[in-house]
Amino acid sequence: MRTIDTLVIHCSATPQGQHVTVYDIDRGHALRGFKRRPEAARLFNPGLPHIGYHFLVDLKGEIFTGRALEEIGAHVSGSNARSIGLCLVGMKRFTAAQWAALRQLVGELQASFPGLRVVGHRDLSPDLDGDGVVEPQEWLKECPTFEVKNWLLGGMQPMAQHLVKD
Repeated sequence: MRTIDTLVIHCSATPQGQHVTVYDIDRGHALRGFKRRPEAARLFNPGLPHIGYHFLVDLKGEIFTGRALEEIGAHVSGSNARSIGLCLVGMKRFTAAQWAALRQLVGELQASFPGLRVVGHRDLSPDLDGDGVVEPQEWLKECPTFEVKNWLLGGMQPMAQHLVKD
Protein backbone atom coordinates (compact mmCIF):
# COMPACT_ATOMS: atom_id res chain seq x y z
CA MET A 1 0.00 0.00 0.00
CA ARG A 2 1.26 3.48 -0.84
CA THR A 3 1.56 6.14 1.84
CA ILE A 4 -1.68 8.11 2.09
CA ASP A 5 -1.86 11.21 4.27
CA THR A 6 -4.45 13.46 2.56
CA LEU A 7 -8.06 13.19 1.46
CA VAL A 8 -9.08 15.75 -1.15
CA ILE A 9 -12.78 16.57 -1.53
CA HIS A 10 -13.93 17.68 -4.98
CA CYS A 11 -17.23 18.50 -6.67
CA SER A 12 -18.14 17.50 -10.21
CA ALA A 13 -19.13 21.07 -11.19
CA THR A 14 -22.20 19.70 -12.98
CA PRO A 15 -25.59 21.47 -13.02
CA GLN A 16 -27.64 21.28 -9.83
CA GLY A 17 -29.74 18.12 -9.70
CA GLN A 18 -28.20 16.57 -12.82
CA HIS A 19 -27.82 12.82 -12.46
CA VAL A 20 -24.15 11.99 -13.00
CA THR A 21 -22.69 8.50 -12.82
CA VAL A 22 -19.19 7.23 -12.24
CA TYR A 23 -19.19 6.33 -15.97
CA ASP A 24 -20.03 9.94 -16.88
CA ILE A 25 -17.06 11.10 -14.80
CA ASP A 26 -14.87 8.48 -16.50
CA ARG A 27 -15.92 9.77 -19.94
CA GLY A 28 -15.19 13.35 -18.88
CA HIS A 29 -11.77 12.35 -17.62
CA ALA A 30 -11.09 10.52 -20.90
CA LEU A 31 -11.82 13.76 -22.78
CA ARG A 32 -9.29 15.53 -20.54
CA GLY A 33 -6.64 12.91 -21.36
CA PHE A 34 -6.65 10.98 -18.09
CA LYS A 35 -5.65 7.34 -18.40
CA ARG A 36 -5.19 4.69 -15.74
CA ARG A 37 -2.31 2.24 -15.94
CA PRO A 38 -3.70 -0.77 -17.86
CA GLU A 39 -2.68 -3.27 -15.18
CA ALA A 40 -4.40 -1.22 -12.45
CA ALA A 41 -7.59 -0.90 -14.49
CA ARG A 42 -7.53 -4.60 -15.29
CA LEU A 43 -7.39 -5.48 -11.57
CA PHE A 44 -9.94 -2.93 -10.25
CA ASN A 45 -12.94 -1.40 -12.03
CA PRO A 46 -11.91 -2.31 -15.58
CA GLY A 47 -14.95 -0.46 -16.94
CA LEU A 48 -13.44 2.81 -15.74
CA PRO A 49 -10.17 3.17 -17.66
CA HIS A 50 -9.83 6.94 -17.20
CA ILE A 51 -11.35 8.00 -13.87
CA GLY A 52 -9.06 10.07 -11.68
CA TYR A 53 -11.03 9.84 -8.40
CA HIS A 54 -11.06 7.04 -5.86
CA PHE A 55 -14.68 7.70 -4.78
CA LEU A 56 -17.79 9.36 -6.17
CA VAL A 57 -20.87 10.26 -4.09
CA ASP A 58 -23.98 10.64 -6.24
CA LEU A 59 -27.14 12.67 -5.54
CA LYS A 60 -28.76 9.75 -3.69
CA GLY A 61 -25.74 9.44 -1.41
CA GLU A 62 -24.55 6.24 -3.02
CA ILE A 63 -20.79 5.79 -2.88
CA PHE A 64 -19.04 4.43 -5.94
CA THR A 65 -15.40 3.46 -6.30
CA GLY A 66 -13.22 4.67 -9.13
CA ARG A 67 -9.56 3.87 -8.61
CA ALA A 68 -8.34 1.44 -5.96
CA LEU A 69 -6.77 3.11 -2.93
CA GLU A 70 -3.44 1.50 -3.85
CA GLU A 71 -3.52 3.35 -7.18
CA ILE A 72 -2.32 6.93 -7.42
CA GLY A 73 -5.18 9.19 -8.41
CA ALA A 74 -5.41 11.92 -11.04
CA HIS A 75 -7.43 14.58 -9.28
CA VAL A 76 -5.13 17.38 -8.05
CA SER A 77 -1.92 18.24 -9.82
CA GLY A 78 1.15 17.89 -7.63
CA SER A 79 -0.67 16.16 -4.77
CA ASN A 80 -1.82 12.82 -6.18
CA ALA A 81 0.95 10.52 -4.92
CA ARG A 82 -0.11 10.61 -1.25
CA SER A 83 -3.80 11.48 -1.52
CA ILE A 84 -7.26 10.03 -2.04
CA GLY A 85 -9.69 11.85 -4.35
CA LEU A 86 -13.38 11.96 -3.40
CA CYS A 87 -15.90 13.72 -5.64
CA LEU A 88 -19.41 14.90 -4.76
CA VAL A 89 -21.77 15.13 -7.74
CA GLY A 90 -22.98 18.68 -8.17
CA MET A 91 -21.76 22.14 -7.31
CA LYS A 92 -22.49 24.56 -4.47
CA ARG A 93 -25.41 22.57 -3.00
CA PHE A 94 -25.50 18.90 -2.10
CA THR A 95 -28.31 16.62 -0.93
CA ALA A 96 -28.77 15.53 2.68
CA ALA A 97 -27.98 12.00 1.49
CA GLN A 98 -24.68 13.21 0.00
CA TRP A 99 -23.71 14.99 3.22
CA ALA A 100 -24.50 11.83 5.21
CA ALA A 101 -22.48 9.64 2.84
CA LEU A 102 -19.59 12.12 2.89
CA ARG A 103 -19.55 12.06 6.69
CA GLN A 104 -19.62 8.25 6.73
CA LEU A 105 -16.89 7.85 4.12
CA VAL A 106 -14.60 10.49 5.63
CA GLY A 107 -15.01 8.84 9.04
CA GLU A 108 -14.13 5.42 7.63
CA LEU A 109 -11.09 6.78 5.81
CA GLN A 110 -9.90 8.65 8.92
CA ALA A 111 -10.18 5.39 10.88
CA SER A 112 -8.19 3.54 8.21
CA PHE A 113 -5.55 6.27 7.85
CA PRO A 114 -4.86 7.83 11.27
CA GLY A 115 -3.81 11.47 10.99
CA LEU A 116 -5.45 11.81 7.55
CA ARG A 117 -5.60 15.47 6.53
CA VAL A 118 -8.96 16.32 4.93
CA VAL A 119 -8.98 19.29 2.53
CA GLY A 120 -10.85 20.70 -0.43
CA HIS A 121 -9.30 20.79 -3.89
CA ARG A 122 -9.03 24.57 -3.69
CA ASP A 123 -7.04 24.32 -0.44
CA LEU A 124 -4.17 22.79 -2.42
CA SER A 125 -3.86 25.82 -4.70
CA PRO A 126 -0.46 27.55 -4.57
CA ASP A 127 0.14 30.28 -1.98
CA LEU A 128 0.95 32.88 -4.59
CA ASP A 129 1.76 35.74 -2.22
CA GLY A 130 3.79 33.56 0.16
CA ASP A 131 1.90 34.57 3.32
CA GLY A 132 1.26 30.97 4.41
CA VAL A 133 -2.47 31.13 3.65
CA VAL A 134 -4.22 30.10 0.41
CA GLU A 135 -6.78 32.86 -0.02
CA PRO A 136 -9.80 32.91 -2.38
CA GLN A 137 -8.01 35.06 -4.95
CA GLU A 138 -5.30 32.35 -5.13
CA TRP A 139 -7.66 29.40 -5.71
CA LEU A 140 -7.10 27.64 -9.02
CA LYS A 141 -10.61 26.20 -8.66
CA GLU A 142 -13.52 26.88 -6.32
CA CYS A 143 -13.99 23.13 -5.83
CA PRO A 144 -15.63 21.82 -3.70
CA THR A 145 -17.41 25.21 -3.19
CA PHE A 146 -17.54 24.92 0.62
CA GLU A 147 -14.94 25.33 3.36
CA VAL A 148 -13.92 21.78 4.24
CA LYS A 149 -12.18 23.08 7.37
CA ASN A 150 -15.45 24.63 8.62
CA TRP A 151 -17.40 21.47 7.78
CA LEU A 152 -14.96 19.41 9.86
CA LEU A 153 -15.07 21.91 12.76
CA GLY A 154 -18.89 21.75 12.60
CA GLY A 155 -18.86 18.03 13.32
CA MET A 156 -19.21 17.05 9.64
CA GLN A 157 -22.84 18.16 9.65
CA PRO A 158 -24.51 19.41 6.45
CA MET A 159 -23.70 23.06 5.82
CA ALA A 160 -27.05 24.88 5.55
CA GLN A 161 -25.96 27.23 2.76
CA HIS A 162 -24.71 24.24 0.76
CA LEU A 163 -27.71 21.96 1.31
CA VAL A 164 -30.25 21.24 -1.41
CA LYS A 165 -33.63 22.40 -0.15
CA ASP A 166 -36.45 19.89 -0.57
